[in-house]
Amino acid sequence: MEIKDILQPDCTLCAVQGTSKKRVLELISNVASKHITDIDQATILASLMNRERMGSTGIGNGIALPHGRLKDLKNVLAIVVTNQTPIEYDAIDKLPVDIFFAILVPEDKAAEHLSTLSTIAAKLTDKDTLQRMREAQTDEELYKVIS
Repeated sequence: MEIKDILQPDCTLCAVQGTSKKRVLELISNVASKHITDIDQATILASLMNRERMGSTGIGNGIALPHGRLKDLKNVLAIVVTNQTPIEYDAIDKLPVDIFFAILVPEDKAAEHLSTLSTIAAKLTDKDTLQRMREAQTDEELYKVIS
């Protein structure tokens, strides 16, 4: 699996002004709801929030991998957001987060879900990629860096 297989150009948002974890997850669920027309935004947001209640998806180095499983979802969907200012996210290293790589997966594809998270995490360990993501000035530039 390649990132471009699950990430559409209009699912990248560069330098947004999310003020809290909930606001960023609301933004992510809003973008997702435009692609997942048979699942409402509130259900998508609930899936992401429920996962966060189990434990923060902040993996350190200013990165979070919010994710959720959706019963009626057909295909994996990714949304990438960079925040203009890092926000408190209860990350494992206690540092604020400014890069959010969210994925939504079909509920019945647990193995695929773990594989997708692994692929994304590997991509986000590259310091050059992270720097270029943080320096991106447009949504298009962010998409090109991550895909």
